[in-house]
Amino acid sequence: MKSVDEKYNNVISNNTFYYFDEEFEEAYEKHIFAVKEAILHLKNEVSNRGCKKEVFEDFLKNKKELGLKAFLAVTGFSSERLKRLITVIRIVDDEEVDKLVHKDKWIYYKANNKEVSEYSTSKIEKLVIENEYFRKGLINIFYEGATIKFFKNNLPIFDLKKFSLEKLNFDINALIDTLARYKEMGPRAAKGKNNPEILVENILSKMSIPFEKGDLKELIDNVPDTKRTMDFIIPDKENPIIIAESSFLTTTSSGQGDKSKTEISVKAQIKEHYPHAKFIGFVDGVGWYVRKGDLKRMVSAYYDVFTFHPKELKRFEEFISKELKNDR
Repeated sequence: MKSVDEKYNNVISNNTFYYFDEEFEEAYEKHIFAVKEAILHLKNEVSNRGCKKEVFEDFLKNKKELGLKAFLAVTGFSSERLKRLITVIRIVDDEEVDKLVHKDKWIYYKANNKEVSEYSTSKIEKLVIENEYFRKGLINIFYEGATIKFFKNNLPIFDLKKFSLEKLNFDINALIDTLARYKEMGPRAAKGKNNPEILVENILSKMSIPFEKGDLKELIDNVPDTKRTMDFIIPDKENPIIIAESSFLTTTSSGQGDKSKTEISVKAQIKEHYPHAKFIGFVDGVGWYVRKGDLKRMVSAYYDVFTFHPKELKRFEEFISKELKNDR
């Protein structure tokens, strides 16, 4: 077997820096060119016919799947965000939203919001092309969505600003805004102050309850390879009474299954090494809502589960008070 240094030097010396497949790159360049041409076509249509709803409806219908990609590129609304938004619209029972999107014309049953499965991108593209009212509803969202109470109350301003007539009219300042938002989407998501864990921290601070974050000593000593960093250890690492983990997801991924398995493993570790501590979770967001199997496995790991809904945060306060009082 080669030494560590030999293997290390091999990777450094023979690094290819970037991998790419030329055939794939060429094919995808053709796709990008097609989307760009579709955007330019839409711009010309808006210039010639005006920024009218029927212009965009015709464009989405006639340009097929390419039309939706181009439309979303102009607004800065990603396909993943659109999938989540459609899911939320299907779940909620809001008269103003239902009327805006003509929901009764493209949902032919009353959705059981406990069992709703998310539409795939291909299904959304098909609906845009084949269902006149789904198409009209989608355009209405970007024309009027910023004025709808439900969206104003439930969508981040970062996304709400994408519902803009200026963007649809190819206003240069609005398109610069789209570019800026796209560039900052990742850094924004990573900002600590935008993390709902802050709500838990605020509650604990308000109640003057100490907490720590990090690794638990017994897990470091006994299961160093599988232990994980804890979000909240109450009151401290030496004598944990409550151990809390937080997972708020607005997107979905195959990693959710791995995350749920990890939490089940952590539950067993805590039970063995800290038998008197209660392991709880904050699990919330549309990303979990649409992955029911992973969600069921995830919540099975916890003694109790909370969301970041105001009434749930109140219940968390009561839970903490009771548990700490009983431990005295």
